[in-house]
Amino acid sequence: MSSDCSSRAVKEEANRLGFVACGVAEAGLVAEPVAEAYRSWIASGGHAGMDYMARNVEMRLDPRLLMPEVRSIVCVALSYAPQRRIEEGEYQIATYAYGKDYHDIVKEKLHLLARACGLEGYRAFADTAPIMERYWAEKAGLGWTGRHHQLIIPGAGTMFYLGEIFSPITIEPDKPMASRCGQCGRCIEACPTGALDQEGCFRAELCLSYQTIENRGPLSPEAISGMGDYIYGCDRCQTACPWNRGVPPTNEPSLQPSPMLLSMRKDDWHNLTIEQYRALFKGSAVKRAKYEGLMRNIKGHHK
Repeated sequence: MSSDCSSRAVKEEANRLGFVACGVAEAGLVAEPVAEAYRSWIASGGHAGMDYMARNVEMRLDPRLLMPEVRSIVCVALSYAPQRRIEEGEYQIATYAYGKDYHDIVKEKLHLLARACGLEGYRAFADTAPIMERYWAEKAGLGWTGRHHQLIIPGAGTMFYLGEIFSPITIEPDKPMASRCGQCGRCIEACPTGALDQEGCFRAELCLSYQTIENRGPLSPEAISGMGDYIYGCDRCQTACPWNRGVPPTNEPSLQPSPMLLSMRKDDWHNLTIEQYRALFKGSAVKRAKYEGLMRNIKGHHK
């Protein structure tokens, strides 16, 4: 193993590139209890209309089916906590979509990380392949999954994107971190639609992020009554999480909200044309909902 590929070297370079966390996991089968829980969740329809989550299930549960020669999985997190936010009282979008599309940003940094560490024959992913990202991030010691089903990283909270490098070279793995949620259930209490519960069940069809982004049909009654000012996604479980208090904002310029976005007012949203939509969200993850979906969210509830 080259010294350039040591765990320490990888983490130092990841830090230099702006990642808030980096760890390594040994590639292999996903633990059977986790695999069985995922299969059961799919079988019960917990994934709602996200059919892609029911495809390539075995590949999700064994990364070696995605890359047979993988030996180690390098997991990273890139913060998207913004320096400025949309004003309260105006229509809100999920914070993860404030800036440019994270897929490209994270993957570019992953390639820089791999090359700087002398990795060859690797593959890089940023929510772009059937990978159980939170599971591997946990195995790599980045943090633990909270009751809101999001990874919690001490010092970085939950507002970050995950990315992975599949390495054909064995790198010393890290140890998982124990959950530190304790008896806290603030995320569950904050969910306006009951998508979360104390038993750890997540019902996607009730989640506002699913309803306003992934869902191609009409909004559910629960979504309509629980949206508040949100017109794309929802951050309530994150803003309620104590681990997000005092988290420093990202310095990544491409992840900051544009002046145009920050200047939008409710009347502007209601009168948004498709040309304005394209200018406002050029290179943005918001395009996943499409213009028609965003206008459905605005006009279907916010009169």
